[in-house]
Amino acid sequence: MLALRPLLPRRLVTLPARFRAFTVLALESSADDTCAAVVTSDRQILSNVVINQQAFVEEYGGIHPFVALHAHQRNMPGAVQRALNEAKLTLEDIDGIAFTRGPGIPGCLSVCGNAARTLAAATNKPLVGVHHMQAHALTPFLTSPLDSVPAFPFLTLLVSGGHTLLLLATSPSAFRILATTLDESIGNAFDKVAKLLRIPYANRAPGAALEHFCADPPSSDRAMDGQERKNDGGADQDVPEVLMPRPMRGRLAFSYTGLHSTVERFLDARRGTLDAHTHLGLARSFQRAAVAQLEEKLTIGMQLCVREGVAVRGLVVSGGVASNAFLRERLRACLDKESPEEPVPLVFPPPRLCTDNAAMIAWAAMDRFLAGDTDERSIESRPRWSLEELEWDMPPSDSPPDDCRTVEVR
Repeated sequence: MLALRPLLPRRLVTLPARFRAFTVLALESSADDTCAAVVTSDRQILSNVVINQQAFVEEYGGIHPFVALHAHQRNMPGAVQRALNEAKLTLEDIDGIAFTRGPGIPGCLSVCGNAARTLAAATNKPLVGVHHMQAHALTPFLTSPLDSVPAFPFLTLLVSGGHTLLLLATSPSAFRILATTLDESIGNAFDKVAKLLRIPYANRAPGAALEHFCADPPSSDRAMDGQERKNDGGADQDVPEVLMPRPMRGRLAFSYTGLHSTVERFLDARRGTLDAHTHLGLARSFQRAAVAQLEEKLTIGMQLCVREGVAVRGLVVSGGVASNAFLRERLRACLDKESPEEPVPLVFPPPRLCTDNAAMIAWAAMDRFLAGDTDERSIESRPRWSLEELEWDMPPSDSPPDDCRTVEVR
């Protein structure tokens, strides 16, 4: 049975007029994006700088840890300076420093960690290390209108290049993992298939390029053998469907290695040469199968919650893959089918905040700053860090209510 932690009552605080919003500078470098942002406790994103490494991703066919580490080291100083400049603030105006503590690539995490610890020590500012996936899950509390923020308990799908998780969130720091991937993430599978199909990235991430190709294929496509050929055009019914496996059927577990391996074997059997319709059909078949797996596990998770007496009050979807329009459409249909009489709210952050960013890190740290629950400057990164461990790392909340997120001006 799912054990739910009761929400602790917050201490009500009456704040005088001299109080103002708490301002956080946050840093993120857990994978291949170097990020810095300034966010206030009254939900204002004053700046949100993201410097990607797309050129290196294309060159190496994915994230190269050593290359990513050195790119972060080059980019972080400029990202911090840009974040402050765009916010029209200086370090003296910052009340706290937040950073991604984990999970992530060890060397990459060290860049935002070292920078944050150094800034906190040099300026005598409080410091908070944040769980990356918690930040994704809580992003809608920063971006949604106040009358439509998620209500606990809710389900969360975190879908990215590093993670595929179905979670039950019962408080900002209490998460139960209902399903995770047994091999690779959905985002990683999208990226690999985009590379196998030689889909032009056109300044997009590989997975986003695949989505765009499926929705709006080019009028002139390039054959897999590198020769130019004419796109046959035609209606969608002329595009063949390629049979894809349905791994872990009926189980609360994800698996995406089989899908991208099926694409690879299909190409090998044809020596990498496809006509236009088959090229498009293979891409679309993969995308449908990848998203269908999310639909199936979401249905199983909702049914489990019903059996356990948990009234799910919404679904939050975040992570880079959450910007996929086909995924959004299918998850809405899935929720409507599973709960036709009582619509389940479906919440997505804005696409620019679905991918890695530092604004979400700042917001995830906000309650801890306001409660005075900060970290020592010797705190270490945690490359491997389960969300289920987060609840036990957090003290009871004693921060002001959500509509009173302020700090005394000194």
